Amino acid sequence: MSSARKPVRACTVAVTAGIRPDGDTSRVRLTAAYVTALENAGLIPLIVPPLSNADAASAILDSVAGLVLTGGADVDPACYGEKRHEKVRSVNPARDATEAALIKEAKERGTPVLAICRGIQILNVALGGTLVQDIPSQCETKIAHDEESARDSRTHEISVEPGSLIAAAVGTEHLTVNSFHHQSVKRVADGMRVTARSPDGIIEGIESTDEDWWVMAVQWHPEEMTDSAEPWDRGLFQAFARKLEG
Repeated sequence: MSSARKPVRACTVAVTAGIRPDGDTSRVRLTAAYVTALENAGLIPLIVPPLSNADAASAILDSVAGLVLTGGADVDPACYGEKRHEKVRSVNPARDATEAALIKEAKERGTPVLAICRGIQILNVALGGTLVQDIPSQCETKIAHDEESARDSRTHEISVEPGSLIAAAVGTEHLTVNSFHHQSVKRVADGMRVTARSPDGIIEGIESTDEDWWVMAVQWHPEEMTDSAEPWDRGLFQAFARKLEG
């Protein structure tokens, strides 16, 4: 194969997606903002839908430099050994299995991971942690984490641990984020540490404690905020791109 036809692996990233019914069929679904944010950071997104064979994880990661875990449906509580809360929304076992396989393979290889919203949740679960199944009914808080405001509306503050990957990426230890989730990380998986929280204590960011595995996981939706005057959210994607290129 000529060099002109070889894949540019350093710039390609696997991006997970969901599946939703649409009339008499089902369609792979991914918010276009992820594609835009990754392209603006100089990356090439390759979409990975829920698969019937999770063993494909190895082949998928063979062809990319990084993994992006995106938002979407709730993680099935059965994945972390809990009974399903009445507020848990639609789940997709195939997506849970596909993403869990990708996460475990990424950990084995040391493949860099950027995880967003549902992404931080399935990351934590795949590594042995648990989730708050419904923040409004299970946590004491006055913060509306599942806002009905515009996708690019900053709704609550978070604090970021000094010296963390997130702090370095956003360039500050205090920022305001958008928020569209009713679940969150509860018991943090072994090998992960909390690096961001909202004022009510809800976990907003985790990272790997393994220096050989770059993982940056956030609970908000930075892909919706990359046109913002503040550089915070663009910084997350740029940090991910720098890691892949370096």
